[in-house]
Parts: sequence; structure tokens; C-alpha cells
Amino acid sequence: MPSLNPYLSFKNQAREAMTFYRSVFGGDLDISTFGQYEGMVQDPSENDLVMHAQLSTPDGFVLMGADTPRGVEYREPAGISVSVSGDDETALQAYWDALSEGGTVVMPFETPPWGGRFGMLTDRFGIDWMLALNAPQ
Repeated sequence: MPSLNPYLSFKNQAREAMTFYRSVFGGDLDISTFGQYEGMVQDPSENDLVMHAQLSTPDGFVLMGADTPRGVEYREPAGISVSVSGDDETALQAYWDALSEGGTVVMPFETPPWGGRFGMLTDRFGIDWMLALNAPQ
């Protein structure tokens, strides 16, 4: 069955960001560098940059990311958010607390008019997140 997974682009921060996300969500993190594959970058100083990282969490999340080498235009993330939702308030609060540390809260994780809880933030790596606790039925 196909899956839909966020793939995040970074400018020289993919290793730090993906390691941070592992600390938030848990799971297994696999990282491949440009230097592991001959000819992937022109500048040897970029060999340690992340060509591909994949975080697979116990909750079934798959989050991927990579650095953008100099030969490729980097564009800061815009117009998209990573959304995490569910019924486990304790887990969502823990994700919120960790992701917001060093970031910017756009909308506090509070009760919206439709119930449950909802909040938006930009983490310290410039990634936008939305967290939602499902409203009771």
C-alpha cells in the first residue's frame, strides 16, 4: 500500500533537525550522507551533509529529510505544515512542548470553537507544525 510522508528540506541542518525529531517522536533514524555515494556533490566539504534521512516512529509516523547542496536551489519551507493529530492528549502535549522549544508559537495549543485542542507553531528549524487533539464525540 502506498504511503504519504513529509519530506523536509534543510540548508545544512538536516542531521540536527532529524535527530531532534527523533528525540520528540522516538523511533529509528537512518541517515545517509552525500559522501557515501560517489559523485553526488561537487564540493568535498559537503560530503557530510545529509543526502537522505528517514525517521520511523513507534506510532507509525515516517518523516524524511535532507540537506540541500550548493548546486541545488534551496527554498525555505512555505505554504505547508506537518500535521499531527489524534486522541492521546498526553502524547500530543509532549510533542507540542518539545516542538515549540526554541520555536515560535503561532496559535497556542488550546481549545478551539470546535472542541478538542489545536495549535500551530514554527519549530527552531523553520518547519511549520499543526497539532490537534480530536474533539470528543
